Amino acid sequence: MTTHQVGYLIGSLSSQSINRTLAKALVHLAPHSMRLTEIPIGDLPLYNRDADEDYPPQARALKEAIEGMDAVLFVTPEYNRSVPGALKNAIDWASRPWGQNSLARKPTAVIGASPGAIGTAVAQQHLKSILSFCNSPLMNAVEAYIQFKPGLFSDDGEVTDETTEEFLRTFMEQFNQFIARVLSILPPDEE
Repeated sequence: MTTHQVGYLIGSLSSQSINRTLAKALVHLAPHSMRLTEIPIGDLPLYNRDADEDYPPQARALKEAIEGMDAVLFVTPEYNRSVPGALKNAIDWASRPWGQNSLARKPTAVIGASPGAIGTAVAQQHLKSILSFCNSPLMNAVEAYIQFKPGLFSDDGEVTDETTEEFLRTFMEQFNQFIARVLSILPPDEE
């Protein structure tokens, strides 16, 4: 069985983010054939096209981390009905300069948690639009808009609600299958 290396980006920079806790839960619930590694985005400077000729070290590290993965999982909150600026900034760095898009042909999935009843639905639609432009194959179903309620997750990411746990486990299994399908059609470029 093939093991998929999956990098995940957390849209919130808060150490107490509910999406960071959701990411912990997803790591626990992922199939054994997935290895998840966080790709940090908090130290990136703001993207500026002037840096395209000489990328800062943090941006080079981001691009290299994404390029070293089979797939990318985005775990994001919703800020003002869209994606957090830090996450958009990371995508801008990862997808530039022109012709060197680290997200191209990289299988991706999007998930997020919010206290609101519609979870992160609007932010996810914006994020999917951005990733589509980046030529990043998207898992469109199962969609996952998690309404966070106190006690839904323990501090270490254990899911306390059986129905939510099963849903998240299924989401990760479906993502694993999606990765395999995409990579069978679009294998990573050989160097």
